[in-house]
Amino acid sequence: MEETMKTLLRSQELTCPSCVAKIEKALKDVPGVEDAKVFFNTGRIEVQHDPAIAPSAKLVETVQAAGYKARVSAV
Repeated sequence: MEETMKTLLRSQELTCPSCVAKIEKALKDVPGVEDAKVFFNTGRIEVQHDPAIAPSAKLVETVQAAGYKARVSAV
């Protein structure tokens, strides 16, 4: 993997702790993603990834494909 960066996503649709595992697994299965952490209480999703392989738009699409709305967040 080349240089990685951290991208923050937000989702307001996390209703149970199992959502966390589902989203983390989906993101970790994306080529170019090194790590993904979902914080249930805040809806914050931190993704360490290679943007050349897994751009931010792909991360959002992956969360949406798992059944949750998400957006890139500055904070």
